[in-house]
This record gives sequence, C-alpha cells and structure tokens, in this order.
Amino acid sequence: MKEPLRDRLLRGDVLTGTFLKTPAFQLVEVLAMSDVDLIVLDAEHAPFDRGSIDACLGIARALDFPVLVRTHDGSPGTILTVLDSGATGVIIPHIDSAAKAEAIARAARFGHGGRGYAGSTRWAGYATRAMPEVLAQSRKETVVLAQIEEPEGVEDIDAIAAVEGIDGLFVGPADLAVCYGLTDPAAPEVRAAIKRVGQAAQKHGKCLITFAPNASWAAELKALGVTVFFIASEHAFMLDGANAAARGVSGA
Repeated sequence: MKEPLRDRLLRGDVLTGTFLKTPAFQLVEVLAMSDVDLIVLDAEHAPFDRGSIDACLGIARALDFPVLVRTHDGSPGTILTVLDSGATGVIIPHIDSAAKAEAIARAARFGHGGRGYAGSTRWAGYATRAMPEVLAQSRKETVVLAQIEEPEGVEDIDAIAAVEGIDGLFVGPADLAVCYGLTDPAAPEVRAAIKRVGQAAQKHGKCLITFAPNASWAAELKALGVTVFFIASEHAFMLDGANAAARGVSGA
C-alpha cells in the first residue's frame, strides 16, 4: 500500500492533483495511471450523485489511488456518505469560521457526536476488519480540508487553522476574487489572501492547497506557501489536447 496521502500532505510534500468533473469511474482508472498524486471528485459543481461517487471510489480503493470528494455542503450526512464509500478525504466549501471548521472536523472523525460507525462499508472492508483497525485507519488516513473562499474565512484564518482535525486549507481563488468584487483570480488582493492563509497553515502545521488553471502558476504560488496544486480538470486537459491536435493538423 502507498504511503497515506495525509502523511504526505502534513509533511509538506509538493503534490499535484486535478478535479474530475465527469461522473465516470473509467476516468478515475485512467488518471490513476498518470503522474498526478491525487484527484478530487467535484460533487459541488459537477453532476455527481451517490451512485457515481460510489463507483468512482470503488475503483480508486481497488487501485490504491487517493481520491478526495469536494462535497456540495458540510452536513454530517454528506460527509458520512462519501467517507463510508471509501473517499480518502473531503473538501468542504464555504468554511468562513472556526465554528464551521470544528463542525466538519467532528463529522469526519469517529467519536461521540461525530461520524457514525458501520463495519459493513467499503471503508471498513465490508465487515472483514475489526473495529480497532478501522478506527486506527481513520485516524491515520482520513483527510479533512477546509475550503477558504470568502473574506470572512481569510479574516478568521488563524482560528480556523488551529482547529484540531483540519488537515489543510484549500484557498478558492475564483470565489475569493468574486467576493472581493474582482474578475481576476490572480489579482494582488487574492494573492495576498493566499499568503495570509499560508502563514496560518504553517503556524499550525497544516498544508496549503489552491487551484491553478495550469502549471505556469506554480512558482509564484509556491512562494506563497502552497504545497498542493489542483491543476485544472479533465475538461481542460481534453480541450487542450484536442485543440493541440487540431492546430497540428491544420498547420501541417
């Protein structure tokens, strides 16, 4: 088995991931053969339902390929469903306060008032593994990322980053730009917000993640403290490849 993604995140390894927008398990299988370190099923902005998430996570677990799920909300039921199905972890949108961060951290962890336990899930090996082993796996492997995409989240970032059970902070540059009344995710105000979130992440031993449309953004973002990069999506990769092929033919 590969080294757990959570260990690599908290150690500060530089990792590359991408968003999957198409609810097709075959694409998980294809991307698992690529050089990316992980992928994110975008259940917030793409048409994933419980069945398609389950199918994608089944392939991912079989291939020992880390897959996170960005959920459409932070409700305990939503978090429970994707983790039981085998997600390596969750990204929860709109975390703009320490109270919200505490709630999602609790919902993703087993314990009183937290994630409900069932031994018959994919995460638990379909009733083939003992409770102590399953609980230990959750403590070691489950990743919880708070998505910071509003100015309020940036303002409260020190308290958010201090929450036990939050492993990393994912800055959403597009939403931050919109909230600041801007149209450029690379605007100085957004970069300053990423830097501020990065300082809090470093202070509290959390990883810093952000989205980038392409790898050319990496150098500047690394200087702000980013160690994990979600580069574009399979939509962008398909368009880039198709356009390159078409230009190659037309220009031949």
